[in-house]
Amino acid sequence: MVRLMLWRIASAIPVMLIVATIVFVLLRLSPGDPAAVIAGDTAGPEVIARVRAELGLDRSIPVQYLTWIGELARGNLGVSILSKQPVLAQIKDRLEPTLVLAFSAMVITILFAVPLGAIAAWRHNSWIDRAVMALSVVGFSVPVFMTGYILILCLSIWADILPVQGYVSPASDPLGAVSHLILPSLSLALLFMALIARVTRSSVLEILGEDFIRTARAKGGNNSRILWRHALPNAAVPIITVIGLGVALLISGVVVTESVFNLPGVGRLTIDAILARDYPVVQGLIMFFALIYVGVNMLIDIACAFVDPRVRL
Repeated sequence: MVRLMLWRIASAIPVMLIVATIVFVLLRLSPGDPAAVIAGDTAGPEVIARVRAELGLDRSIPVQYLTWIGELARGNLGVSILSKQPVLAQIKDRLEPTLVLAFSAMVITILFAVPLGAIAAWRHNSWIDRAVMALSVVGFSVPVFMTGYILILCLSIWADILPVQGYVSPASDPLGAVSHLILPSLSLALLFMALIARVTRSSVLEILGEDFIRTARAKGGNNSRILWRHALPNAAVPIITVIGLGVALLISGVVVTESVFNLPGVGRLTIDAILARDYPVVQGLIMFFALIYVGVNMLIDIACAFVDPRVRL
C-alpha cells in the first residue's frame, strides 16, 4: 500500500508539469494582448510597450516559461494583472462557494445515483430499468446551463419556492445557504448522476451474473441482502473509479453553474479572468483545477486498493 501511494504521488509530478506546459503555450497562442487591455483603447504604442515591459511580457517565451515554472515550484501562482493581488489569495477568497457547491452536488449524486443504478440492474429490463436509463440519457445530454435555467424557470419563477441567484455562507445562515444551494447543486448533480447511475447499473448487472450470486439465490438468500450486501460491494471498484474520473465533469460544471446562478466562486473567477485576458489568474486557476483532479484520482486509486485487495498487486 505504501509503495502504491508513493508511486501515485511520484507520477503526479510529471503530469502537473505537462499540464503547466500546455496551459502556458495555449494561453500565449490565444488572441488578445493583456497589455493593450490594461492600457485601454486610447493608449498609444509607447504606453502599451511600457505596460508590456512592466508585466514581463516583453521577454522571450522561454524566459517567461522558466520564470513561471520556477515560481510555480515555490507555490507562487503569480500576481493578477488587473487587481494586482496574488492569485493564490484570490483563489482562497473565492474557494468556499465552490467547495460547498461541489460537495453538495457530490453528496446528492452518490445518495441517489448509486441506489438508482443498483435497483435498475436488479430489475433488469423492467419499467424501472428503462425509466432510470431514459432519465440518465436525458440528464447526460442536456447541458448544465440549460438544466440550471429550466430549474430556475420551474422552481423560482413559476413556483416561487427558491431564490434565483446569490450565495449565503453556511456559517452565517445555514437555512439560507441551503435554499440558495438547492438549484445550483441539483443542476450540477443531474449531469453527474446520469454518469454514475449508468456505470452502477452496468457494474452491478455484471456481478449479478457471477456464480456466488447464483449460489446465494439458490440458498434462499434475501433479495435485498444479495443486492446490497453481496452485489454492490463487489461492483464498487468501477463505481469509485468513475466517481474520480467524473470530477472533471464536476469541475467544468462548477464553472458554468456559478455563472448561471451568480455564485462568487472559483468558477466565476475563471470566466472573469478569461474575458479580461488575465494570464496569471487563468494559469493559476487551471493549475489549481488540475491539482484537484490529480489529487482526487490519487485518492480514488488508494480507495480502490482498500476496497479490492487485488488492486494492490
